[in-house]
Amino acid sequence: MTELLRVQNLTKHFPVKRGLLRRQVGTVQAVTDVSFTLAPGETLAVVGESGCGKSTLGRAILRLHEPSSGEIRLDGEDVTALDTRDLREARKRMQIIFQDPYGSLNPRMTVRETLAEPLLLHGMATPANIRAKVDELITMCGLSAWHADRYPHEFSGGQRQRVGIARALATRPRLIVCDEPVSALDVSVQAQIVNLLQDLQRQLGLAYVFISHDLGVVRHIANRVAVMYLGRIVEQADTEELFLNPRHPYTRTLISSAPRPDPTVARHKLPVEGGTPSAMALPSGCAFHPRCPMAVDRCRAERPELRQLGGTLVACHRADEAVEGMDVAAAGKDSPALLRRLEILEQARTMQA
Repeated sequence: MTELLRVQNLTKHFPVKRGLLRRQVGTVQAVTDVSFTLAPGETLAVVGESGCGKSTLGRAILRLHEPSSGEIRLDGEDVTALDTRDLREARKRMQIIFQDPYGSLNPRMTVRETLAEPLLLHGMATPANIRAKVDELITMCGLSAWHADRYPHEFSGGQRQRVGIARALATRPRLIVCDEPVSALDVSVQAQIVNLLQDLQRQLGLAYVFISHDLGVVRHIANRVAVMYLGRIVEQADTEELFLNPRHPYTRTLISSAPRPDPTVARHKLPVEGGTPSAMALPSGCAFHPRCPMAVDRCRAERPELRQLGGTLVACHRADEAVEGMDVAAAGKDSPALLRRLEILEQARTMQA
């Protein structure tokens, strides 16, 4: 399989400084030793609780956060070794769609000015043809050309996110990091944006790193899923394999915790107690062991490494053991919450067609 992106042992730690002398008193281990590959036209979803390091990972890939260590290769080129000039050139090939479509747009610039800026900066348009280029971009994302002369506050949330997508497409990238691109939108609008992203992927051959906590959206859009917990990937598999046969107790917890529209349907959630530990003081051994009902002494003393188990990469000493009380249906095709979300997405696609 041809690789577009290779992330190898990527780590991003943030120093914590306090006092008048700004002395370092600790370190936030946001992302630690993360590795994966991404092929052209593929979507890798990154899921996990808030604070697990998903967004930091996405920004580190683009060097919006400078990695502490590790290697990022785009089309074989080491992005982490590029100087400022070469990095600007590389950023034509990798862009980001932000979670907040309003906060990511300059309120004092019209959409036309916002979209024209990267085109002119990278020499991809001239003053003579810039208007036509912008009109093409905005039309591609489902808006009319006359929308380009409006300001961000004149759009709805879904329309603003379409502008954000157009902004990411301006330089004709091959890789787009989608950082929670639909979490701030209504469900019906989410479906439209997800379908737009899929249509653009087919047309332009885009690859996505899709960061989300919405498992229904993830199952609809992703080819593979990586589950993060406290800065590390604890499970990675093809989408259907992960939902039908989750191996890590944390993955099982995420899937079984998906809300169900029918409160009368019996459910058996995997019992998990306590909150997420601080990224400044990680537990010994497996970071999930203080909350894991399967934890044994080995889990508390020895951190598990990712290993191949069937078609899954999983970091758990007991991943190949059965879990009593796990609601397997919640992980598979009979999950009402996931089925309902997929139904809404499909309805929106039908309406658009």
